Amino acid sequence: MTVDTRAPTSREVKKAERRAELLAAAATLFADRGFAGVRLEDLGAAVGISGPAVYRHFPNKEAVLVELLVDISEYLLTGGQRVASTEKTPAEVLGDLIDFHLDFALTSPALIEIQDRDLQSLPAAAHRKVRRMQREYVEIWVSVLRRLDPTLEESDARTTAHAAFGLMNSTPFSANRTVSKRSRILLRAMATGALGI
Repeated sequence: MTVDTRAPTSREVKKAERRAELLAAAATLFADRGFAGVRLEDLGAAVGISGPAVYRHFPNKEAVLVELLVDISEYLLTGGQRVASTEKTPAEVLGDLIDFHLDFALTSPALIEIQDRDLQSLPAAAHRKVRRMQREYVEIWVSVLRRLDPTLEESDARTTAHAAFGLMNSTPFSANRTVSKRSRILLRAMATGALGI
């Protein structure tokens, strides 16, 4: 297999930048209006292009949703695996997992809303992929929680992890999706308290 080592052309760079703009605009629009309430024309208008021009980047609206939710699920899973693979104590790893998840929750509230409301709009194969990655991410937390407390039943550890996610993922549902400077400190303190570290 040949590896392409050439630098991207300016056209390729611009196309990648436009694609990133479309994804960012889609995250905002889908969070505000719901997946069903957004047309490709709306998405194009948000970045200053026509609806049909969106087809140069995505074959349809579903492909945009797939990329948003698959990408964030992959990010969480690989990040969680990286955090959990360190040689730290279980309490330190759990603290790092909280920080990692809060970084996501506080910077990506739109994606949390989309995931919460529009996951069922994914095509079947993408839906299965996202759900599998989500389960694997939860199991990282379950493993660390049980290392921290070996008496904790697996099902209880899973319930605990989901409760922590609910607490940390509450940020999009704050008034106007605004997050105060103290939000991270408050959420971290609540999560660490709830998880017993």
